[in-house]
Amino acid sequence: MYKILFVCHGNICRSPMAEFVLRDMVKKAGRSAEFEIASAATSTEELGNPVYPPARRELKAHGIDCTGKTARQLSWADYDRYDLFIGMDQRNLRAMHRILKGDPQKKIRLMMDYTDRPGDVADPWYTGEFGVTWRDEGCRGLLEALDAGRA
Repeated sequence: MYKILFVCHGNICRSPMAEFVLRDMVKKAGRSAEFEIASAATSTEELGNPVYPPARRELKAHGIDCTGKTARQLSWADYDRYDLFIGMDQRNLRAMHRILKGDPQKKIRLMMDYTDRPGDVADPWYTGEFGVTWRDEGCRGLLEALDAGRA
């Protein structure tokens, strides 16, 4: 079983979008039993808050329901539970390394490294462009890398 935790700053936009997109992809492929997929924040700013309404609307427009998801913070206890920690941008990676005590087992990755255009996932909190974040191909690339043993 692959255990994946997506991480962004507040856990109300990018990381829950990635969580629910990958869940939808593996469900449609009949592979849900092979995965545990969740998301978390590096900050405490949004703890307990639901997915940001524009992110919810973008997911819903693609037939994906994220009802019940609330923001939670990444913790050192997560390190033993998950196989991969996927950050959305370089700032997230720095915070993840701090929280996860330097990543001794090299489990931290950047989402867009699984695409043809490495870099940061556009943060729709600031841009308002949730469709751009939706179109980023990180989840597809991650699934392909896992299948090929390259994750």
